[in-house]
Amino acid sequence: MSGEVRTLLLTGASRGIGHATVRRFSDAGWRIITASREAVPAECKRDPNWMHHITADLGDVGDVERFIAEAQTTIGAGALHALVNNAGVSPKTPFKERLGCLNGDLAAWHEVFQLNFFAPLMLSRGLAAPLARGKGAIVNVTSIAGHAVHPFAGSAYSTSKAALSALTREMAVEFAQLGVRVNAVAPGEIETAMLSPETEVLIPRIPLHRLGTPDDVAHTIFYLCSDASSYVTGTEIFVTGGQHLY
Repeated sequence: MSGEVRTLLLTGASRGIGHATVRRFSDAGWRIITASREAVPAECKRDPNWMHHITADLGDVGDVERFIAEAQTTIGAGALHALVNNAGVSPKTPFKERLGCLNGDLAAWHEVFQLNFFAPLMLSRGLAAPLARGKGAIVNVTSIAGHAVHPFAGSAYSTSKAALSALTREMAVEFAQLGVRVNAVAPGEIETAMLSPETEVLIPRIPLHRLGTPDDVAHTIFYLCSDASSYVTGTEIFVTGGQHLY
């Protein structure tokens, strides 16, 4: 595959971890297919490796199906070498209250699980053929909140990410039959728009004593999609500065 131009499809590309990841892959010469609810970001248009942008609301089942069809058309008979399921949602209240099991709207739970859990499953299944042609890799973006009760992340978000961690293990075994590796990256407190303003109080509990950056996560995702991790599958890497150890 050394002389082959590789192709990445990444969801949630417009900001934060998604945007940093696109930049990391583009710097390595990968062709990029992006996806988000918003229109094509200006940065994508200026990127010579940008191939296509799909505007879709992955929180809507019908839009996910349309997304898969458009992605398949874009890829055609070619191969997909990496699918990064990065799009996610973490509902917050307008007042400083954590959305837990007792006070969260049940309909919102369904919305969170559709985007954070079912969309990655649907996309991985729908794009299995081009991933198999590319002997590619899938990376699911989970969260530290999927492994312990988090002071700010709500229960719906945390349990959806825990489910995505379990799905990663299940997919790793099944997709291995196609020559496709499946791993996950679990970010901790990363400086993005999703971060709660109160998060800085957690820094003393982070062994590296700083918040993470989107680039910290992007480099790990790139590793899991590269030949450097060719014998790694079914693994979840914590990008938390050591916070998950407490």
